[in-house]
Amino acid sequence: MSAYIIAYDLGTGGNKASLYDVEGKCIAESFVAYPTLYPRSGWHEQKPEDWWDAVVESTRILIEKANIPVDEIACCGISGHSLGVVPIDKSGNLLRESTPIWSDSRSVVQTKKMFEKINEVEWYSLTGNGFPPPLYSVFKIMWYRDNEPEMFEKTHKVLGTKDFVNLKLTGEIYTDFSYASGSGVYDLVNWEYSHELIEASELKKGIFPEILPSTEVIGTLSQDAAKALGLPENVQVISGGVDNSCMALGACCFKEGRVYNSQGSSSWIAVASSKPLLQNQSRPFVFAHVVPNMFASALGVFSTGTSFRWVRDNLCQDLILQAESQNKSPYDLMTALAVDVNPGSKGLLFNPSMAGGSSLDKSPNIRAAFLGLDLGHSRAEIIRATMEGVALELRKALDELRKMWQLSDEMIVVGGGSRSKLWRQIYADVYNMRIIKTNIDQQAAALGAASLAAVGSGLWKDFVKIDDIHQVQDVCEPIHGNHLIYENILKVSKKVSNYLAEIGDDITAMGL
Repeated sequence: MSAYIIAYDLGTGGNKASLYDVEGKCIAESFVAYPTLYPRSGWHEQKPEDWWDAVVESTRILIEKANIPVDEIACCGISGHSLGVVPIDKSGNLLRESTPIWSDSRSVVQTKKMFEKINEVEWYSLTGNGFPPPLYSVFKIMWYRDNEPEMFEKTHKVLGTKDFVNLKLTGEIYTDFSYASGSGVYDLVNWEYSHELIEASELKKGIFPEILPSTEVIGTLSQDAAKALGLPENVQVISGGVDNSCMALGACCFKEGRVYNSQGSSSWIAVASSKPLLQNQSRPFVFAHVVPNMFASALGVFSTGTSFRWVRDNLCQDLILQAESQNKSPYDLMTALAVDVNPGSKGLLFNPSMAGGSSLDKSPNIRAAFLGLDLGHSRAEIIRATMEGVALELRKALDELRKMWQLSDEMIVVGGGSRSKLWRQIYADVYNMRIIKTNIDQQAAALGAASLAAVGSGLWKDFVKIDDIHQVQDVCEPIHGNHLIYENILKVSKKVSNYLAEIGDDITAMGL
């Protein structure tokens, strides 16, 4: 009898359910969106019940699409967006209708309180939590305690996004090492919660869920979950992992020194290593890998695909209409214009800090900009300069990671941006690396979750099969002449970033 795997990719925009066969081939997929709520400045919330409803609906659509006997589905695994804080009581009931997601930054006061007791640099060195500190779970839980004491008094555990879904699936309360590593109180090297950090937070250790390996079977579907999903109760539920680490696994980044580039709304470069890559100035954000005894360390840029979309929406309205009439992607029409522009875009530079600065920037207040614009530039140069600017910012991230670890000389690209041949060639030239496009583009996190389920349920012996699942579709070799051009532009780009950071501080000081 055949054995199938369901993978859930619980992302910021919605849940994608994918059905895989035992060889790792994706048979069918479905996507159900859910909204993000913005009740106040800095507050970014979602409703956990929306996640569950999306899992249920996407599963039912998936089964209908695949048209397979449901009793041949053996197991499921999940990848979940990070830094979630879902409070539940002792009966497993949800205590807050909507909860902060990873990008919520409300807990600034709580962060300051914590760092009065624990040195902030030492905290980073212990946890590898390189995002802005208020984003991390412990500070949001402290915010619950300080601002919603009645709710907090009833709180038994605070769960991550995918751990809440696993609770709905099985009735069991657990997390895994990769998700726990974003809690803000996790000791990366010792693979456990830090007593010192929990004590400094003045929270009870018991509020954090017990940690299991990402491949652990936490149970089978409860009667209620099986009925809701339309699946048999004997389907095994595997613990799963945080999206960053699941994506790394699905992108073949699970052996020493392997590196991948995720290209979506935001973009990052991540490396798999046996030690966490920690550096206080550039601050890579590090998660425990879903692969035992490994880490996924990354640096990124917040606004990459969103910068390109801004150009589309504000400068390419005619291309959007043309694409609709021709049943094409407007991005294909944009890159068709840019492909005829020479590297360097006639001296036009773009800095993509449209969502503020990352740890690579001199200031979080940095503003994006086009520089060097003159009357000889056309829309085509603006489009190409945008693509080049994103690549150059990510090159800075790559250089920092290269200082810390010996990296492979080739890089797999995944995500929506990986579909552009022109962008892949620009990356190859800017990085001076071989850039590989495989059949896995926007399925990396789902493949990672499916692989965890396959290994955890015993369908696979290990993760080696992932290398065979990836089939190379295109390889871009760096063009030496183009690389030399970009090396010179990179020097100017670094100066530009510093100037824009200073200007951003000035603008912020004016209250604008």
